[in-house]
Amino acid sequence: MNRTSEIKRKTAETDIFLRLDLDGTGIADIDTGVGFLDHMLTLFARHGNFDLTVRCDGDVRVDYHHSVEDIGICLGKAFTGALGDKAGIKRYGDIILPMDEALILCAVDISGRGHLACDLDIRAKKIGDFDTELIEEFFLGLVRNFGVTLHIRKLAGRNSHHIAEGAFKAFARAISEAVSGDPRNAGRVPSTKGVL
Repeated sequence: MNRTSEIKRKTAETDIFLRLDLDGTGIADIDTGVGFLDHMLTLFARHGNFDLTVRCDGDVRVDYHHSVEDIGICLGKAFTGALGDKAGIKRYGDIILPMDEALILCAVDISGRGHLACDLDIRAKKIGDFDTELIEEFFLGLVRNFGVTLHIRKLAGRNSHHIAEGAFKAFARAISEAVSGDPRNAGRVPSTKGVL
């Protein structure tokens, strides 16, 4: 099965192309116009073993909000497209991931219901020129368009960069587990409802 998806999204604020291969090797080709997000998406691809291409021409002269949110939207749509009917996947994934002094809990359920519980408590308002509140906006855009329940929480940590990086790595590892195949459930949707 070819578990890939391409998304093109053009608005008055952003023009985005995104390609996702769930069964890749972690190759990232990212150019969003937002340096910190490029870094986060590159490590997301590597730690999830996803091949990910992202191009974004956004109104970064205003700020990074539209680009970050819209890329989250596109990544959520790409996961939905690549998974199809979700038959044969594990559905759930979780991890407690250390990043130096930071410790991040992440748990996902590909439930068909978009919900985000995000408690990262990042002290700094900015990492470089990146507004740290945009991390939650990215994940909100993603969960709403993927229909995934995502809990992501800082258990420990002081350094803002470590907390943010830990969050993206933890999400990569947890979602990679959730989309992976479950041989005991081959061909079946992992729900008593029969659909997700």
